[in-house]
Amino acid sequence: MNERLTDLEIRFMHQERTVQELNDIVCRQDLAIERLERDLLQLQEQMKQILPSLTCTPDEEEAPPHY
Repeated sequence: MNERLTDLEIRFMHQERTVQELNDIVCRQDLAIERLERDLLQLQEQMKQILPSLTCTPDEEEAPPHY
């Protein structure tokens, strides 16, 4: 019985460590995703300023100055 309890405690410790490692990975990925989303929004804004005709619908596009 004592050996069985020790085995269960060892298993629990391994599982607890694995859960913590997975949690750390998820937290790092969340931070990376947030950073990538900010970068994407920034790039989209830059694209709108540089090439508005590629990022706007025809209704949103401004008419050229000669019209």
